[in-house]
Amino acid sequence: MTVITRFAPSPNGYLHVGHALSALIAHDTARAADGRFLLRIEDIDLDRRRPEYIAAIFEDLNWLGLTWEEPVLHQSEHFKEYLAAADKLIALGLLYPCFSTRAEILAAADADVVDPDGAPVYPGLWRGASAESVGARMAAGDAPALRLNMAAAMQALKAKRGDEPLTFVEVAADGSQRTVAAEPQHWGDAIIVRKDVPASYHLSVVVDDARQGVTHVTRGEDLFRATDLQRLLQELLGFPVPIYTHHRVICWADGRKLSKSNRDMGLRALRDEGATAADIRRVIGMSA
Repeated sequence: MTVITRFAPSPNGYLHVGHALSALIAHDTARAADGRFLLRIEDIDLDRRRPEYIAAIFEDLNWLGLTWEEPVLHQSEHFKEYLAAADKLIALGLLYPCFSTRAEILAAADADVVDPDGAPVYPGLWRGASAESVGARMAAGDAPALRLNMAAAMQALKAKRGDEPLTFVEVAADGSQRTVAAEPQHWGDAIIVRKDVPASYHLSVVVDDARQGVTHVTRGEDLFRATDLQRLLQELLGFPVPIYTHHRVICWADGRKLSKSNRDMGLRALRDEGATAADIRRVIGMSA
């Protein structure tokens, strides 16, 4: 098996040292195995993507000494593929339109029942809605999101796999492996196609990983439980399953997670202060 890894940043800010950790692990994993390293620009959020951030991603990764295959995949150019995957889920009877606003969801949701991101689990306001209700909102010009009927999806999973659990393989920093049980039901009726964009993070990621043949996914441990939902989508869509590594999240001394607004930890700022690529490797605990 040829090892294929990827680094998939969103161009809505400058890269920081946490991104460098993800990119370097993925890059070094591929190179050590004489495999392939891919760069993907996850820019489905059209309102937040900026050309200058895309250019900066290339510049910063080049500065780190990384090389990748061309052409680079830009998700904003592949909405048709994501909608085709959504159509398969619709054909299975697993997606339904939802017109709920955030305020309506918050008002109806149980505040004590939250998803792995800490948001209230969707209370099913449009699950089972009549065709007339949906048609009336569509006729009024309202655009729906498409949500996964989680109960129906879990039934479809059981029909396909029986009592065989849904799992994924996780590789730790020391190279040891373990099998993790996926628990997608904790996400509730998650959004699979957004109102404003004909895709979602979860859908676009599994579609792209499958069509690019990605064998090893490296990302922060803050996305660990996102793998549960993505494993479910992979299974429903008949996609192969990568091996996962969820590395530590680099934080400030007070425990705050780095973000793209932390300019003093941004790669460009550190480079301007005289840091080298070897310095960045040392900062994140990787050999130079």
